[in-house]
Amino acid sequence: MKVLMVYAHPEPRSLNGALRDFAVAHLRASGHEVLVSDLYAMGWKAALDGDDFLNRDASAPLKVELASKYAFEENAQSADIANEQKKLLAADAVILQFPLWWFTMPAILKGWVERVYAYGFGYGVGEHSDRRWGDRYGEGTFKGKRAMLIVTAGGWAEHYAERGINGRIDDLLFPINHGVLHYPGFDVLPSFVIYRTGRMDEARYLRTRAELGERLDTLWSAEPIPYRTQNGGDYEIPSMQLKSGLGIGRLGLDIHLADR
Repeated sequence: MKVLMVYAHPEPRSLNGALRDFAVAHLRASGHEVLVSDLYAMGWKAALDGDDFLNRDASAPLKVELASKYAFEENAQSADIANEQKKLLAADAVILQFPLWWFTMPAILKGWVERVYAYGFGYGVGEHSDRRWGDRYGEGTFKGKRAMLIVTAGGWAEHYAERGINGRIDDLLFPINHGVLHYPGFDVLPSFVIYRTGRMDEARYLRTRAELGERLDTLWSAEPIPYRTQNGGDYEIPSMQLKSGLGIGRLGLDIHLADR
């Protein structure tokens, strides 16, 4: 299989750097082809702006959605965007690896999403009508591909638990797992999260690496997070409200997990 790892940490000698190197070597040793987009090393431009759209009229106001649509359709995107789109299309699985900074991904990775997920590629795909609202949330460009997060966090696991002060880790990562990955069609695997990174001694690092290797070995066999599909009948269209009678007994974002 082909795996794309999108990596966002500025220091290659960090814990993240060591885990990235291990993951790449482990996957390759298992026979997979691995490509790494190391955003800091690439000097990735995080801010989406008019320079991304080579065919836009610079004298007119920038309307990002339309500019993105026309640039994608006319093959007039900046080269760095087009190259990342090619990597995504070629990959069977995508891994986003990053430290949890201020409760989300680093800005450079958010900028990768904003620039690469062009209109007609990451969103704005499919029929929009009274019976469908586009190919998204389980459908779309990346349907049939798998995705997973590798995340490091300085806080304790208890801080991110059900009653933890930081909020549940699944809730904090929901905008990424459900929004950035499930939205354009990925089957999203449970995240691999490493806590208390400032307390990582050699023994714990080796245990963490072994656990990560086990997760990578199940990249194509593990059950994905059971998010509901938008057009599978669970939501009213076009209001996108979960239908009455579904999600009973659940609270918050968990209502968007399929009933078993």
